[in-house]
Amino acid sequence: MTETDAAPMSGRKQQAARNDTVILEAAREVFLADPKAPIAAVAERAGVGISALYRRYSGKEELLRRLCHDGLLLFVAQAQAALAEPDPWRGLTGFLSAVVDADVHSLTVHLAGTFTPTPEMGATARQAGELAARLVQRALDDNSLRPDAVLADVTLLLESCAAVRVPDPARTRELRARHLALLLDGLAADRDRADLPGPPPTPAELNWRWRTP
Repeated sequence: MTETDAAPMSGRKQQAARNDTVILEAAREVFLADPKAPIAAVAERAGVGISALYRRYSGKEELLRRLCHDGLLLFVAQAQAALAEPDPWRGLTGFLSAVVDADVHSLTVHLAGTFTPTPEMGATARQAGELAARLVQRALDDNSLRPDAVLADVTLLLESCAAVRVPDPARTRELRARHLALLLDGLAADRDRADLPGPPPTPAELNWRWRTP
């Protein structure tokens, strides 16, 4: 096959990639606003025909799985980068800041229960949990994280930041960063600080949302 023959196929692939990016961005906007929205709303927001959308995704559930898995993969990438930071506290706080800024939890927890996860997603979620646990344990071992904090507390912290949302996206990011700074102050080790009230969150309390109706 000559380069001339290959060019049209390359162009079609580039267009397909552009369509996929536009569709995913539209799906994120639509489903974060309303997880029950129809898939036709995504096509309308993306400015593509419904047939173009179905050529990429078999239905709404596959699209939701893609969004959520992308969020998990981003979480993993940020955690791996944070583990390369020699200072445990800077690694942990930098990781949390990056995850909040990327709005990862809106792509994962917010969509939980709206689709059936795949085994691949389960494996990525376990990897994400293991990496986050290492970040937390490093900070505990370093005595920079308060000793009564656990991984599940960090999970709820991220969910708390994701819940901060106003109509202006730039202001949302600013407010989330402010909220995170306040929460991180509560995580830092301080011998004069009062103990946390009640037992820490349990895995069952965190995982119930992933059950589909």
